[in-house]
Parts: sequence; C-alpha cells; structure tokens
Amino acid sequence: MARAAGVSKSTVSRILDDRLPHSGSPNAQRVRRIAEELGYTRDVFASGLRQGRTNTVGVIVPRLTDTAMAVFFEAISHASDRRGRLAVVATTDHEPDGARRAVQNLVKRRVDGIIFAADRRDDPAHSWLEESEVPYVLALRSEGDGDAAVGDDVLGGYLATRHLLDLGHSSIALLTGPEFASNARLRQQGFREAMEEQGAEIDPVLVRATDFTVDSAAEAVHEMLDAGHGFSALFAATDNLAIGAMSALSRRGLTVPDDVSVVGYNDIPLSAHLPIPLTSVRVPFEEIAANALELLEAKIDHREVVRGVKVSTPSLIPRRSTRRVP
Repeated sequence: MARAAGVSKSTVSRILDDRLPHSGSPNAQRVRRIAEELGYTRDVFASGLRQGRTNTVGVIVPRLTDTAMAVFFEAISHASDRRGRLAVVATTDHEPDGARRAVQNLVKRRVDGIIFAADRRDDPAHSWLEESEVPYVLALRSEGDGDAAVGDDVLGGYLATRHLLDLGHSSIALLTGPEFASNARLRQQGFREAMEEQGAEIDPVLVRATDFTVDSAAEAVHEMLDAGHGFSALFAATDNLAIGAMSALSRRGLTVPDDVSVVGYNDIPLSAHLPIPLTSVRVPFEEIAANALELLEAKIDHREVVRGVKVSTPSLIPRRSTRRVP
C-alpha cells in the first residue's frame, strides 16, 4: 500500500489507524482508496496490542432479561463499535458475589475499562475495581461518588406522576424497585415530589417495592387489590413492572385505561407495540451510553475532561394506557 500510494509505511499506518490530524488530505484519501482496492481489513486487536490494550470494554449489568439493560448494552455496543472497540457484557443477577465474579472475569480478559451499570448501595465491587486498577465508570445508577452517566430519574418520576395528576388522578399506586437501587429510590423521590406539590395523599399501602421482575409487579398489584385499597392510576418504575401490573389488572377483571391508567419507565421497544400501547418515560439510552464511553475513554487515555456525573434528560411519551378521569 505504501508503494502504491507513494508514501511511507508509517504514514499508511497512521492514516489507517486514524492518528493523523488531517485525515481528509489527498494522501489519506489515496491510501484509503488503495486499501479498499486491495481488500485491507484493519486488525483492531493487533493495533491494540501495540498500544498495550485489547480495545475491549467490559459492561456489567444485573440481568439481560431486563429489557432496559439489554437495550442499554446494545447502545454501548454500537457506541464502542464506532470507536473501534468491542463491548463485552457480564451479569450480576443483583448479587454482590455476582458482581465480584463479573469484575474478575472481565479483568481476566484484560478489558481496557469497565462500564458498571449494576450499582447498589452495599456493593463492594467498587473497591474490587479500585484494587484491580482497571478504569471504570458507573452508568444508569449512581450513588453520587465517582464518574457516572445517568438519566435524571427524579425528573422522570416527577414527569410520570405529574402526567397522571394532570389527567385528574389522585389515588395513584407506585411500583418501585429494591431499596438498594439508586434509580428506584430517585424515581420514587420524583413521584413523592409531584404528589406533594399537588397536595395529593400518598397511601403507604399503595407504594410497593419489587425486584424489578414482571412476576413481582403482578404479585404487588394482587396484594394491593386484596387489601381493598383502590387506585385509579399506577406508576411503575420500569416498563417490565408496568407490563406485570397490566397483566394482574386484567386477571382481576380491570381494564387499562378505563379502570386504571398505567405509566411505565424506560420506553423499551415493546412498549409501543403492546395490545394497549404503554405511556412511558423515555430514557435516552444512546446518549447515556455515549457519555459513559466518553468518560471511560478519558480515564483509559489519562485525558483531562469534565468529570463527575453526566445527567441526560428523560421525556414522557403518552400513549393509550392513560386517560383523563371522566
């Protein structure tokens, strides 16, 4: 390629590695055209080894059966691919020991850094990461310390609840996640702020913690209905919880939205295609993934950037699962 382009081998290497500041120059264009004609494919792994790296990024999530986590990993994968990196996922199943194994397995595979999206208040994984000296950042969940890319969960919880209040609902149930999950706590905070702002009473019986699964949501709804506490609307801290709630309501002979309006959170792809399309709070996963990767690469490259917590703004997507009180 160097002979055909009339440049040095080092120039070809820098152009194909995108290390030249003027990559759109005539020389660069000629080298890329010749590379394409010769069928050249860049060996990203070999390029990484020359720099003492593997060009891989580890991503730790609780479960890939949680659709929101699967969507987030896909967003990380796309963002990594655009940067010539490979994203590798490991799961924790919400268990501290699972987090330890996930960290150890990724470190053994010599990932350049880790995006940790399985944060919990009592998680010792952060100290393991510090000890491993592998660069890492948090994503989607954060306890306020360290670099992180998150959505504004307080605002999201507020938007969901305010939507129901604006439709005339005052008796609103909340399905939240486990206490150890920062996003569950923050979405509940947004719910409470909206309710208090409107002077709406919060019935403790109608606030139920779950483990983020469909089954736990259905069980919580049955328990609330069995307790005899009626509600005209329900805010679920994830779309999976909303789907579980809608299933339970249907089993009890209640219809959505005629009897109960339902709002979910995350706006996973399935939400718009349910028999009753789900009103949901859309999380900008692509933006959060890009922010997380930017923070991580800055750590990997020892670059000075604006550090801390990067917060992305959610938005409410109204659909047919909510309606105004008659």
